[in-house]
Amino acid sequence: MVTPARRGTQGKRKERERPRVYAIVRCGGRQEKVALDEVVTVDKLPGETGSSVTLPALLVVDGERVISDPAEVGRYLVTADIVGDTAGPKINMIHYRNKTGYRRRLGHRQKYTQVRITSIGTEGSDTKGKAEAKPKAPAKASAQAQED
Repeated sequence: MVTPARRGTQGKRKERERPRVYAIVRCGGRQEKVALDEVVTVDKLPGETGSSVTLPALLVVDGERVISDPAEVGRYLVTADIVGDTAGPKINMIHYRNKTGYRRRLGHRQKYTQVRITSIGTEGSDTKGKAEAKPKAPAKASAQAQED
């Protein structure tokens, strides 16, 4: 018989799991632990469903390597797609003052946004920044040519 205290100790030994990449990001005044392809609920973000947002990383764990140096972590970007909006549980509040007939009922439902983490990586791996920089240089050259 297997007792609850010893459950899981019998049988084959589990092989070591492959290390995962995850990050701690700041979003809405809170810090969230996020991993790739994970759906996270955060405070309401501006933007429509399907749009992309970038979250600042505070700590990145890449397998056995932990990156917490602010200079090095600053290069990492966590991008996410907005899945949709949702609302939290209803919170009911009652204000009551004795012997005066004063009664007020209030309700509140916090708004949240669900995001799916699409990538955790450095700025160098992001090609969008490089593509935007190239058209700017010829535009300046063509503007100078028109002035002459």
